[in-house]
Amino acid sequence: MIDPTRFEFGMDTFGDLPRDDHGAVVSYAEAIRATLAEAVLGDDIGIDAIAIGEHHRPEFAISSPETVLAGIATVTNRIRLGSGVTVLSSDDPVRVFERFATVDGLSRGRAEVILGRGSFTESFPLFGYDLSDYEVLFDEKIDLFHALLDEKPVTWEGTTRAALHEADVFPKTESGHLRTWVGVGGTPQSVIRTAHYGFRLMLAIIGGAPARFAPYVDLYRRAAEQLGTTAHPVGMHSPGFIAETDAEAKELFYPGYKVIRDRIGAERGWAPLQPAEFEADVAHGSLYVGSPETVARKMADALRTLDVGRFDLIYTAGGALAASTRLRAVELYGTKVIPMVRELLAETPRPAMTGAAFRR
Repeated sequence: MIDPTRFEFGMDTFGDLPRDDHGAVVSYAEAIRATLAEAVLGDDIGIDAIAIGEHHRPEFAISSPETVLAGIATVTNRIRLGSGVTVLSSDDPVRVFERFATVDGLSRGRAEVILGRGSFTESFPLFGYDLSDYEVLFDEKIDLFHALLDEKPVTWEGTTRAALHEADVFPKTESGHLRTWVGVGGTPQSVIRTAHYGFRLMLAIIGGAPARFAPYVDLYRRAAEQLGTTAHPVGMHSPGFIAETDAEAKELFYPGYKVIRDRIGAERGWAPLQPAEFEADVAHGSLYVGSPETVARKMADALRTLDVGRFDLIYTAGGALAASTRLRAVELYGTKVIPMVRELLAETPRPAMTGAAFRR
């Protein structure tokens, strides 16, 4: 039988702007404080992790996840604190390590970083990077970040930043280890790169059936075996929303989700979201929208299908929700959905997972 304690459950937010009880969109400052309140609630009810995305566009309040995580660190006790993702391509690996090591100290070892290239490109011109260097920026910077994780003096040379010679970086983490993931949207090269460095793999599954990502989980494990690195339990994150009933969840979630989905889709040449497409993704795809029972069954199915060890729910996709409604969704996730998922998984036989168990 499956050991339900082997699974971790997290909550993701991009810092979407909620509304107040009168329906008005709140300020960026209020949105940041709302994220802190949601993290505190998640900590209180036993959610394992919170991941905060980095964005530089008007729909989202959080452009500096580490700063928000540092605030959360001082008012929580157990929840892991991570980014979702840190856009490493347009940042500096040394500064990223320093900031997360600082959060790790404030939180007594609860920091984790999810590195990625990001789903948006606003940070590149904002910080003076050329999009023509998109690939080489990430390739070189992840290599440097990997070297920094040894927490020893680093000698490194590349083409996108100044070389380092026996450079020591501070602060050090208390444990000597910063848990590091790479967020991957579904390219084999990214999966193999993650395995090459021995990092944890976080799959961004935001559309379509989760089963289509199973080959990437298998590729990660096979690549780690061939490269002689550690195949950690894989994570996945997907958007969703929980309310008392399926009908209520869809009614509350759909308007804001459609607005943000169509806005992003217009930039990428996607057709506007139609109700039938939304319903199909809720029923069979990667939207976890519904009552606690509905969402729990769907999450358990995804975890079994992909044989992954962590599920992060993007609980704020779309900006039509009141802050109090978002808090209630977090409460239902932690107090009802996660216990139900553990029970469902415990009832199901499962082949032994390859790779290491979750550990610091």
